[in-house]
Amino acid sequence: MGWLEGKIALVTGGASGLGRAIVQRFIEEGARVAFLDRSRERSEELATQLGKDAAAIIGDVTILGDNERAVADTVKRFGRLDCFVGNAGIWDFSTSLVDLPSDRIGEAFDELFGVNVKGYLLGAKASYRELAKTRGSIIYTVSNAGFYPCGGGPLYTASKHAVVGLIRQLAYELAPKIRVNGVAPGAIPTDLRGPRSLQMAERSIASVPLKEMIERGLPLGKLPEPRDYTGSYVLLASSENSSTATGGVIICEGGMGIRGFGDNAAGGRNL
Repeated sequence: MGWLEGKIALVTGGASGLGRAIVQRFIEEGARVAFLDRSRERSEELATQLGKDAAAIIGDVTILGDNERAVADTVKRFGRLDCFVGNAGIWDFSTSLVDLPSDRIGEAFDELFGVNVKGYLLGAKASYRELAKTRGSIIYTVSNAGFYPCGGGPLYTASKHAVVGLIRQLAYELAPKIRVNGVAPGAIPTDLRGPRSLQMAERSIASVPLKEMIERGLPLGKLPEPRDYTGSYVLLASSENSSTATGGVIICEGGMGIRGFGDNAAGGRNL
């Protein structure tokens, strides 16, 4: 019997990358899982692969109506909701303030914060009534960029810091019936894309030499696979094993925060 036996979860951005790994791991642990994603092709392929314990819902996390429909469809299909995992996100490919195009900075901000922060807020808004019924939980994907610089540019880093604040505020507002926590992964070899406003919608993080960078600069010296991060989500989704956890973030970024002082202590030497 798995840690999530009989649990019902809804995962956003669940058709690929880390979200896909979370969906698969939750099912292995005994849960039934619905997932909200914009890609019909990838969603339907995954739902077919996983069978009766999975349900694909096509929609956009930045639209409240799509989040509400996802919750309603999950409850209709599986009977209730125990856990909402806000995971859908986009990255800015570490575009610096200097390199942000002046004529697109506002649009890029709105797009990135729309997915990474508003999408999480709307998911909570859509799901809190059902989660209160089951004394369930919300789990958000944060990032090492939620705590340290250089995990993205100012847009991405600010968005992930905002998610940490959202976790703390919602944990306060939704207690005692709903626990709210986060997981902060490090580098992940996935198909994470960038903002369309910065012409990065077709650019994948897979184009970045992550393996070389991580093996050279990370204390644990290994580039994790998406599945390597999923245990933290399982722990937080398990009411038996994390009943006292709320308002916190599991930092599992391979040791980025304990690297000490590097050679490049100032990032703006070339200004």
